[in-house]
Amino acid sequence: MRTSIALLATLFVLFQTVSAHYIFETLIFGEQTSKKAVRRPSDNTPVYNVTSNEIRCNVDLKNATETPTVEAGALIGFHLDEPKTIYHMGPLSMYLGQAPGKAAAWDGSGKAWFKIAHWGAVFRPKFTFLSLNQKEFTTTIPKSVPSGEYLIRIEHIGLHLTGAPEFFISCAQIKIVNGGKGNPPKVSIPGYLKPNDPSLMVNIWWPVPTSYQVPGPKPYRGQPDICNIKNVSKSP
Repeated sequence: MRTSIALLATLFVLFQTVSAHYIFETLIFGEQTSKKAVRRPSDNTPVYNVTSNEIRCNVDLKNATETPTVEAGALIGFHLDEPKTIYHMGPLSMYLGQAPGKAAAWDGSGKAWFKIAHWGAVFRPKFTFLSLNQKEFTTTIPKSVPSGEYLIRIEHIGLHLTGAPEFFISCAQIKIVNGGKGNPPKVSIPGYLKPNDPSLMVNIWWPVPTSYQVPGPKPYRGQPDICNIKNVSKSP
């Protein structure tokens, strides 16, 4: 029985590997959206090296041409354009990086990033990830975040190939106004994850995990009630 399960899991993984790469192309801010604010990668190939600068915002980026203004406390997030939903199982996180000046001129270097939301695993009625089969992820900018220009970064980690996590990343430029005086703990990207992190190396197929911790820092005021997912398919 275990051999059959392992074989089916392998076939499923192989199918997903060739069919399920994706790009977050649309920024959501308040009641508006923008593609021009996103630094779009040239293709949907994942990033693998967590120690590379490519892990910040992806590779071969097209420059964003606008920096939308967003109120602290407002809705922020990303929409997946193609394919229509996330196909790979794995956690999803959203980070803010405070630029030293204009976001358009910043490459994301330095200890300037903090997580504001993440979506992990659930175990009942079966083990899965909250990001699976979803296309839109939003949270709210903590009201205590200082005003200024930022990169907003979304990161989905596909765990379907055990020991070789795939990172799907997009960054967009925003300007936060009417912010507070908060000082969230910050990390560097790269540097925020270790290549041998158990949450990256986990085998999600067998034995089926009974616990899971989303990699990276804890969200800064990222309470579950401010993390939202728009499901594109409803149960009959």
